[in-house]
Amino acid sequence: MKLSFLEPLYAAPGPYACVYVDTSRDIDDPDKAIEVRWRHMGEDLIAQGADEATVAALAAAVGDDCEVSGRHGQAIFASHGRVVLEEELPQPPVRDSARFAVLPDAMPLAVQHAPDIPYAAVVVHRADQRGAGGEDPELEVDFQAGRWPVSSVAPGPCHHRRSLAEDWPHGADEVAGELQCLVDRSGAEVIVLCGDAWARGVLAHHLPRRLSSRVVAVAGDGHGGGEGRALLEDGLNDWLHGAMSVRDQARVETFVAQRARRERAVEGMPAVVATLQRGQACTLLLNTPVRFPCPLWAGPEPTHIALSAADLDSFGVREFQTVPAGTALIRALVGTAAELVALPRTGLRLEDGMGALLRYTDVRGPQQ
Repeated sequence: MKLSFLEPLYAAPGPYACVYVDTSRDIDDPDKAIEVRWRHMGEDLIAQGADEATVAALAAAVGDDCEVSGRHGQAIFASHGRVVLEEELPQPPVRDSARFAVLPDAMPLAVQHAPDIPYAAVVVHRADQRGAGGEDPELEVDFQAGRWPVSSVAPGPCHHRRSLAEDWPHGADEVAGELQCLVDRSGAEVIVLCGDAWARGVLAHHLPRRLSSRVVAVAGDGHGGGEGRALLEDGLNDWLHGAMSVRDQARVETFVAQRARRERAVEGMPAVVATLQRGQACTLLLNTPVRFPCPLWAGPEPTHIALSAADLDSFGVREFQTVPAGTALIRALVGTAAELVALPRTGLRLEDGMGALLRYTDVRGPQQ
């Protein structure tokens, strides 16, 4: 999974105020609940030393996702009086958190983006024409591209088309052409179809052969996602739960092969940190649920990451402090254009819960 969506965060100077907050709207009076949560978080940030302007910027952003229904959350990062990154969370945090520190706590956000599978969802159903006075039956088509699971609460534009049922073979050809363009632009790895069995079958038949292997059909009518939610959300969750993107799967397979050869793969925190110091890692593999064995030390630059203060001092780094491991690791990944693959321990157990696939092998020590 690429981490370019985090680049704006690190373009801003620290320190950062970071909040992870449950903004679900599946309860009575959600606005009141969010207000109470934020009040405690804002007080906590002030107690940690955050300036009032930065806390005020966060206050304006918390809960502004009121158009998203159901269970979800927000991750918001602010610095020097302005919000620098705001993201919807497909799942609310287990507990609300507020932190003011020199490095932003972006690892939980990154993990919620996984597995980041590009997809297209299509729903074909017969239009409700009750009381239409005997008009010819029509079909309605909705289709949308996204990246699962984040698009469940941050969906892209939904395209809508109508066609007379008797003209559907011709209408399906037109929709198939538009869908093909959408798939090509988004890089969708799977096309999930739902709705009227005959209509979706005709549409699938009109798709080019190179896309037919990506098509899956799911049961249901495709409705009920709720305001601000992805089209066909339940069907996507059923089909993509536990899956990996093609890119991530290839990285895992390469890691396993390289580890067996003892070549371009390492695992365990000491080895991973050493590769990040050199900008040598192209991918960090991280077991979920995420648990880090110890904090790390970090300096001003992304590659200023170490297991001890003495290590950074020996590299000539003079400004450093101890930080939660996740904050230093994710900054190093973004700063060196490395990728992240999150996978359960049951799929691949890694020493210390982490491993790295290397860009190159090098016997030299860490760079300053």
